[in-house]
Amino acid sequence: MKRMIIRGPLVVIFMGVAGSGKTTVGRLFARATGAVFYEGDDYHSPESVEKMRRGVPLTDTDRAEWLAALRRIIARSLAAGQFAVMTCSALKSAYRDQLRGGDGRVKFVHLTAPRAALEERLKARRGHFLAPSLLASQLEIFEPPEDALTFRGEKSPDEVVAELVRVFGGVEAC
Repeated sequence: MKRMIIRGPLVVIFMGVAGSGKTTVGRLFARATGAVFYEGDDYHSPESVEKMRRGVPLTDTDRAEWLAALRRIIARSLAAGQFAVMTCSALKSAYRDQLRGGDGRVKFVHLTAPRAALEERLKARRGHFLAPSLLASQLEIFEPPEDALTFRGEKSPDEVVAELVRVFGGVEAC
C-alpha cells in the first residue's frame, strides 16, 4: 500500500473492548496515513494499571482523569491542525461524548470480534498489563456506538486500513 497523507485537523479514535485490535490497526493506519499516533493505555494512572493487572475492573471514577487526559490530547491535536490517531476502549457513550467534546472532527472506528476470538487474543498477548479476565466486565458495560465505523474481526488489519484510507479520502500520494 502506498503511504498516504491525510490532512488534519482530524482525530480518529480506534475503540472496542480488550483484544479487538485497536493498537494493531491504529498503528498501521497511522503509519499508512502519516498521522500522529497516541496509545490511550499509556495515559492510565499507575493505580489504574495496577488494578487492571490484578484483574479488578475500573470504575467511572478510575477512568475520569484518564479520559480527561485523552481529551486534552485531542483538543491540542485539533488546535494544532494535526491528523491524529488514538486508541481508547471508549466503552460507554458518555466516554465517547467526553472524548469528542462536541467536535465533529473526532471520529470513531469500532473494532469487534467474536468473544472466543477476543479471549484467544488476550491469552496470547504478552507484555500488556490488562488481565484477560477483565474482558467479561468490559463486555458487560460496553454500549455499542451508533456513530462509528464498525469493522468485524473477519477482516485482516491490512484490509481494515485499506478501507479506512478510502473512507477518509482527501488524500495525496506521498
